[in-house]
Amino acid sequence: MSKIITIAQQKGGSGKTTIAAHLAAGFISQGISTTIFDIDPQASLSTWFRVREEKSPELNSLLSCIAIDGNALESEIAKCDDKIIIIDSPPHIQNDARYAIRAADLVIIPVQPSPTDLWATRATVEICGQENVDFKIALNRVTVNSKIGLAIRKVFENSMPNNILKNQLGNRVNFASTMLDGQTALEQSYTSASGEADAMVEEVLEILNRKKLKKAA
Repeated sequence: MSKIITIAQQKGGSGKTTIAAHLAAGFISQGISTTIFDIDPQASLSTWFRVREEKSPELNSLLSCIAIDGNALESEIAKCDDKIIIIDSPPHIQNDARYAIRAADLVIIPVQPSPTDLWATRATVEICGQENVDFKIALNRVTVNSKIGLAIRKVFENSMPNNILKNQLGNRVNFASTMLDGQTALEQSYTSASGEADAMVEEVLEILNRKKLKKAA
């Protein structure tokens, strides 16, 4: 049975697609078969995957990506036999986002270091609580040692210390520029971006490996 990660955040532009793509690339680099279900109407992750198929199809032997409506999520999950499923959910708290959270063993909530991102996170956290699903905050686009970045991390460490990832993604051009070609920072020569992404992948895998499958519990 697949382990399911949902990437969810009420606020648009939080970096859901970037985090989903880098987690997927990190998983398959370790031989872990992965399927992405893109239920975000913007379909950014599906577009990234399509570019990837056109330019570097050899990278996708263990990765697939399917754009579907949220109503089809349950049946598509039941048919999937890959080790990990990543669901890219839509922004705004609507039925599709709730379905995606309900299906998950772990929800990753991307948060940029800004007050508006911080405030918007509450709605997603509340749904995770209502659906009894574990979640982790993933700080994204953080300028190293910036006051606002440190302050936002401190807020989460004080309010929900067990629900924030230790590793974060910096505000680095490489994350976006590599995705333009259907790749990720992990598939290029080593950079600060690839180091950060690799550390986040390892942390998420460690969490998944400790976790009992919700559907099997």
